[in-house]
Amino acid sequence: MDCLFCKIIQGDIPSSKVFENEYVYAFKDINPQMPVHVLIVPKAHLGSADEVDASNSRYVAAIFEAIPRIAAQAGLTNGYRVVTNVGEDGCQSVKHLHFHLLGGGKMSEKMN
Repeated sequence: MDCLFCKIIQGDIPSSKVFENEYVYAFKDINPQMPVHVLIVPKAHLGSADEVDASNSRYVAAIFEAIPRIAAQAGLTNGYRVVTNVGEDGCQSVKHLHFHLLGGGKMSEKMN
């Protein structure tokens, strides 16, 4: 499979890892949109949130269990945002389920 995030998880492409466990790999975004911008991905390849089902939802649960730890480690004591994009209209640039953890400053209430 020719998936950028799978290659990062496997160590074939370098990344700035901030967290890893059996199900989750998290690393700094190379084009940060906020002072803290971490990408959190399941170690299993899932194309997007559209592919989450009962057979693989443990990966999403593990991601959301890891998010508070990653946020605390990054010093996000006053809040943060978690976002996933799905499909072309959702601006999903890499076809591997991933969540953006954004923080480190006041964000707009608008999501666009």
